[in-house]
Amino acid sequence: MTTRDENWPEGTPCWADVSVDDVERARVFYSTLFGWEIEVAGPEYGGYGSCRKDGRRVAGITPKMSPERPSAWTVYLATDDVDTTVAKVREAGGQVATEPMDVGEMGRMALVVDPGGAFVGLWHGRTQTGFELANEPGSVTWSENLSRAWKQNQGFYAAVLGWTYDDMSAEGFEYAAFRAHGEPAGGIGQIAPPMPDDVPPHWAVYFKVADTDAAVAEVERLGGSVSRAPWDTEFGRIAAVEDDQGVFFMVMADPGQERR
Repeated sequence: MTTRDENWPEGTPCWADVSVDDVERARVFYSTLFGWEIEVAGPEYGGYGSCRKDGRRVAGITPKMSPERPSAWTVYLATDDVDTTVAKVREAGGQVATEPMDVGEMGRMALVVDPGGAFVGLWHGRTQTGFELANEPGSVTWSENLSRAWKQNQGFYAAVLGWTYDDMSAEGFEYAAFRAHGEPAGGIGQIAPPMPDDVPPHWAVYFKVADTDAAVAEVERLGGSVSRAPWDTEFGRIAAVEDDQGVFFMVMADPGQERR
């Protein structure tokens, strides 16, 4: 279990929220699946839902900012200065989708696109510092950047946020763990089989669960679907799923929870 009440170190995945067409439907799905309590902010925050597990913030649910954007989970990377980081994004070959903006007293944010085409947020917290709970069932345990230009993306994030890398590649598998301020913080890899050819560049969010197979069964019971059935790795048992509005995410149990 990881708990935190301060801003996360720069470059660390510090928040995730899902933007959807039907917010109430998403609240029902995720609160049932993960046991979240959801506090909905006032109209000045667009009805943003702050999701808590055991009283601590773990994620957000929000209406889509524009109908053209797909429903999706968005990962936010911590920054000490959003405006400075956005300038580095441009210098390093990224694009800015949403210019830096204040979110009331909660913090300051921007939305950018890396050279590989993946959409990601930047966040500097004020009253909302990001995840208050992680690596516990019902909370985020891992985030990863996947594209068809993973080497280019490595250079981009190193220039923008100072990441360093521990290469984990093997035959037919190109992947590295990235470090922020020297600490392991997430992954970055190349889109390749068994992922389908039409998978777009993206940031994937992994939620910790106590039992992967039980979580997958609950996803299906709630009207979601399975993109890839559970499989075992040295890091735990993983499955790729979609919620009942077609939004992709991952579920993962600790090693030792492999199906017997």
